[in-house]
Amino acid sequence: MDLVAELRWRGMFHDMTPGTDAQLNKEMTTGYIGFDPTADSLHIGSLVPILMLVHLQRAGHKPIALVGGATGMVGDPSFKAEERKMLDEDALQKNLAGIRAQLEKFLNFDPSLPNAAEMANNYDWFKDFSFLDFIRVVGKHITVNYMMAKDSVKKRIEGDSGISFTEFTYQLIQGYDYVWLNKHKNCKIQMGGSDQWGNITTGTELIRRMGGSDAFALTCPLVTKTDGSKFGKSEQGNVWLDPAKTSPFHFYQFWLNASDADAEKWIKLFTLLDKATCESLIEQHKADPAARLLQKRLAEEITRFVHSQEALDEALETTAKLFNAQSAPAESLSVSDLEEMNGIVKIDYAREKLATGIDPISFLAETGIFPSKGEARKMLQNGGISINRKKIEDMTTPVMEDMLLHNTYLLVQKGKKNYYLVKFS
Repeated sequence: MDLVAELRWRGMFHDMTPGTDAQLNKEMTTGYIGFDPTADSLHIGSLVPILMLVHLQRAGHKPIALVGGATGMVGDPSFKAEERKMLDEDALQKNLAGIRAQLEKFLNFDPSLPNAAEMANNYDWFKDFSFLDFIRVVGKHITVNYMMAKDSVKKRIEGDSGISFTEFTYQLIQGYDYVWLNKHKNCKIQMGGSDQWGNITTGTELIRRMGGSDAFALTCPLVTKTDGSKFGKSEQGNVWLDPAKTSPFHFYQFWLNASDADAEKWIKLFTLLDKATCESLIEQHKADPAARLLQKRLAEEITRFVHSQEALDEALETTAKLFNAQSAPAESLSVSDLEEMNGIVKIDYAREKLATGIDPISFLAETGIFPSKGEARKMLQNGGISINRKKIEDMTTPVMEDMLLHNTYLLVQKGKKNYYLVKFS
C-alpha cells in the first residue's frame, strides 16, 4: 500500500517535506506521532492521528506512539490563546496509563512482527537531562530568530497574553524527541496535525544540525465541521474514547447525527473501509438521503472500531428502543427494556415527592435534567420536553405517581436526542 496515496484519497494529507514519499516507498520506515496526556482518555479529535499510525502500520511500516510524559508537564502553545495549566506527576501518570491502554487497542504490538508498534514516553529521556545540559547540547543548534518565526509563536507574542519561556521552549523539547527517536529507534518520519508543522520541522532541522540520519515530516488537516461548529463536541461536551466518559450509545449518536456533507468526508477519514466501498456508500446516500445510509454505516464502523461489536450492538438496541419505536407507547416497554438501555442517563428520585404531585419545572430542575428552573421553563415553553413519549404542553399539570411506568419509572426526553430514565424509590 502506498501510504501517501492512501492518505490523499481519504482526505488525511496536508503537507510533507520533500522526499517523504520516496523514503516510504524505499523501505520499511519507522514513524511516530505524539499524544498529549492532558486527560486520562483521548477524545475523537485524536482519532485522525491514531488512524495515521494505523495506516502507517497497514502499509508495512513501524509506528511509534509517543505519550508526552515530559512535554505534558509543559504544554504546547501551538495556536492556543493562553498558557495551559501544567499537570502534577500523579495526574500525569494516571493520564499516561489511560492513554496507553487505549492506544494498545488500535495498533498491533505483537513483538513477532517486523513492524510491531511500540509505545514511548519522552519522560524516559528527559528525566535525567539537566537544564544546563539541554541548552548546551540542544539549544545551541537553533536560533531564537528561527523559533520566533513559527506562526504558533508569533500569534502568541502578538496577542494580549504573550508567551512564557516555558512554552517558548516547547518546540525545542518536542524537536529533541525526534532527535532521540531518530538516533535510538531509527525513526525517520514524524507525523501529526497541520498545527504541529512548526514543531515537527524544528525536529527535522535539529536532526540535520546534530548529525542525525534522514528525517521527514508528514501532516494531516485539522478536522472541522461543515457548519463551522467545533468538531468533537456534543451537547454533553467532549466525545471521549473512554466508554465511562462517553457511553457507546452517545458515541454512536454523535456520528449518526453528522450532516450529509460531514458524513461524506468522515466515512473516508474515520473508517478503514476501502475506496470503492466509500464511494459506493456515498452514491447510495445521494440517491436516497432520507435513509441516512451513510451516517448509519459511519456510526457503526467507528463505534465497532473504538469500542467493540458488543458495545455497538448495545448502542443499536438502545437506539431502536428510543427512536425507532416513537409510534409505540412508552407503556409497551418492559422493565428490562428500561433498565437495560445502555448509555441513557439514569436518575434516582424520591417517590414521596409525587405524593401530591410536583410541577414539571421543579421536577426537571430537581432531577438535574436541567441545571436551573429557568432553563427548564424555556425548554418547556418551546415544546422540547416529553415524558413517557407524550409532549408536555401545560406547565401547570403536575407530575403524578399514576404516570409511572411499572409503578417505578418515567422516561424523559429533552430535545431530540437526550433521554433520561428517572427511577422512583
